Amino acid sequence: MIYIWTCAALAGIAAALIVVRSFRPAPLPAPAPWTGPLPEASPPADMTIYRLPTGTYENRAFLAYRGGAFSDLRKFAATAVLVRHPAGDLLIDAGFGANVEAHIATLPSYRRTPHELGDTVRDQLRATNYDMALLKGVVITHAHWDHVSGLEELDVPIWMNQAEGRYVERAKDAAVFRDVASRRDIHHYTFDGPPYLGFPSSHDVYGDGSVVIVEAGGHTDGSVVVFVNPPDGRRFAFIGDLTWQTEGVTLRAERPKMLRILADVRPAQVRDGLLRIIALADRIHVVPAHDVRAYDPIPEWTSSSNIGG
Repeated sequence: MIYIWTCAALAGIAAALIVVRSFRPAPLPAPAPWTGPLPEASPPADMTIYRLPTGTYENRAFLAYRGGAFSDLRKFAATAVLVRHPAGDLLIDAGFGANVEAHIATLPSYRRTPHELGDTVRDQLRATNYDMALLKGVVITHAHWDHVSGLEELDVPIWMNQAEGRYVERAKDAAVFRDVASRRDIHHYTFDGPPYLGFPSSHDVYGDGSVVIVEAGGHTDGSVVVFVNPPDGRRFAFIGDLTWQTEGVTLRAERPKMLRILADVRPAQVRDGLLRIIALADRIHVVPAHDVRAYDPIPEWTSSSNIGG
């Protein structure tokens, strides 16, 4: 009996050491930088993009990426991005909604962290007399609560691909989405376009290269990256939760193993997508959905943003 207990104790210590090691820095192999031309884009001259922050919640950096410090307390963004386009405006994700407290209450207790609430997307748009008839839909990077809570107040179609549609039918993490989406139309788009910047397939929303969605599953079945190419020549990649913080790209640091197991349906596929983004990072501004700093180059939506809109 003592032998059995000794073996069990040693096995437990070994498992604990493996877990601890998975939080230490371990950069992914550096992919070859993208050296080819960037895809052509012909955005209209009056296309613009804005950020609409709706709040934040707290998390420690050591949980976000390998090598992050326990003492580094981060505010994780819940931010939507508005693309204004003469063929109809789009939101990328929806941030926190008016019922976000109830949505947070659906999470396991260990995932409920201190949070701060801002104005919802709907309230920010209404405060500037934005014409909601211009909004053709919300493209979700994936269906987790902190990306879709605000859909509840937006009576517009939800843009989602078929793989994410299958995910939301069964996943516990999609309970909030199932609730808010039950009262919304779903626009199912397909990846009907060619490979795009190393990703296997794409969907050109407007047909002019200004907004291109690529298939980047792994965090959820149908997670996507949304490339936005405004007329000023800048290029953005809104990568959802391929990584939670910019260090995932700059340090080539994936999530600690325990977090990969808990957060990702196919961790190896997330790694592949992250490496594709890392290869582009010198050419495109990368925006992890929850990194407050990554949104700095994007102007915030204000009353002056809607002049002439």
